[in-house]
Amino acid sequence: MTTALELGATPLTLNELRRLYSEPLPIRIHERALRAVRESHAATCKLAAGEAAAYGINTGFGLLAQTRIPTAQRTLLQKNIILSHSAGVGPLLDDSIVRLVMVLKLASLLQGFSGVSEGLVRFLEKLINSGLNPCVPAQGSVGASGDLAPLAHMSLPVLGLGTVRRDGEIRPAAEALAQEGMVPLELGPKEGLALLNGTQVSTALALAALFELEDAFAAAMVSGAMSLDALQGSDVPFDPRIHALRGHPGQAQVSQVYRELLAGSQIRESHRTCERVQDPYSLRCQPQVMGACLDLITQSAETLLTEANSVTDNPLIFAATAEVLSGGNFHAEPVAFAADILALACAEVGSIAERRISLLVDPKMSGLPAFLALDSGVNSGFMMAQVTAAALVAENRMLCHPASVDSIPTSANQEDHVSMATHGARRTLTMTNNLLNIIAIEFLAACQGIDFRKPLQTSSSLQQAHAALRARIPFATQDRLLAEDIEATAEVIRTPTVQGLADFLLPSFG
Repeated sequence: MTTALELGATPLTLNELRRLYSEPLPIRIHERALRAVRESHAATCKLAAGEAAAYGINTGFGLLAQTRIPTAQRTLLQKNIILSHSAGVGPLLDDSIVRLVMVLKLASLLQGFSGVSEGLVRFLEKLINSGLNPCVPAQGSVGASGDLAPLAHMSLPVLGLGTVRRDGEIRPAAEALAQEGMVPLELGPKEGLALLNGTQVSTALALAALFELEDAFAAAMVSGAMSLDALQGSDVPFDPRIHALRGHPGQAQVSQVYRELLAGSQIRESHRTCERVQDPYSLRCQPQVMGACLDLITQSAETLLTEANSVTDNPLIFAATAEVLSGGNFHAEPVAFAADILALACAEVGSIAERRISLLVDPKMSGLPAFLALDSGVNSGFMMAQVTAAALVAENRMLCHPASVDSIPTSANQEDHVSMATHGARRTLTMTNNLLNIIAIEFLAACQGIDFRKPLQTSSSLQQAHAALRARIPFATQDRLLAEDIEATAEVIRTPTVQGLADFLLPSFG
């Protein structure tokens, strides 16, 4: 039986968030968090009953913050903000993303600064555990004042509205809730606003991009080592003395993994005394490039973990002093920067990998048959696979334009500087899929190159990776449908056999 993920006792970890992204996990609310929720809700109810203006509790929203709302209309106010803000468009977010969003939102509410009721957090807990994922359009948020439109769509089932998806089937929320014995809620003071304010969608998308990039990065380490061996490259550039002089931690860590991956290769030993002095940069500078990317991934992971454990709605209720403070924690600038940094790393990992693919298919550089084909001419081998990799690299270069500098004013200039974090994170997730296919092409080509070096064997570590591929895809003796091979290889490089050779470097595996 899967152990429940407890919310409200300790901060979420990257490993927990990765597991939650990978599969549904039962969640349970800690009693300590419920006490904080009750105290915060009591303070909110007291503020709502008072005469002083409290944003979103007895006033309108955004530019309408100066408009006082009569007591009789405040329940309608909280319902209307969800209805009016459900203006998203585009394809639906994957269930894995929505699951992350809901848990992040619940974890934030449980810290006791949002003023919501125990009934609301219990409803979200049951919604998550039932596997009913709200249908959330991907587009419509600018990353401030929070992810308003997508979070509104996430919140519709609380009212018995909208649609939900479970096991691929989309159904009206009211129908699905009734089947689970769940009754829609009538929202109390600030509850609609608390659901909508926050960075949970942009954070969930950025975390998903992080996890996907980690998988592609680990595979790229293995495929890069395999390419180097297939090309009879030198392992001298991975000497620890070189990297100790540079001082960057990622570079030193990556070089060590390359040394371990290549240790014991017969191919390497066969040309240790050759006359070639230096390899091309895409082979020789792998520690420098991949190490720098690892440092960026680690930095972004720390930012996103902090954000995942943050309270990002507005206003915030401080129960101990019965104060309501308006601020700007909903502004997702940290997430936007993290997403942009991940995008840069993603683009560079793919760029250097494509250069290695180019070396593998070029007989002048590789000493291998042209395009890795046994009978080149009648067979084109990996000619177009390299072109596909180049196309994906070019697409990622266009996509990695920084989103964080592209602010656009909204809400009648009340929200006059926004982060674009949601768009930035979503495009980074798209880039990681491109990267995975680039690495799949390199892995496929490198295995073909390794086979051409027989009877010499690569290292024992790389033999494991090679065998994992050959269990699915045989050596290419003649041209065949490469698209199917690339798709299958993308699955192979995500298996524990390949990932386990390098994923221990990465933040969420720590």
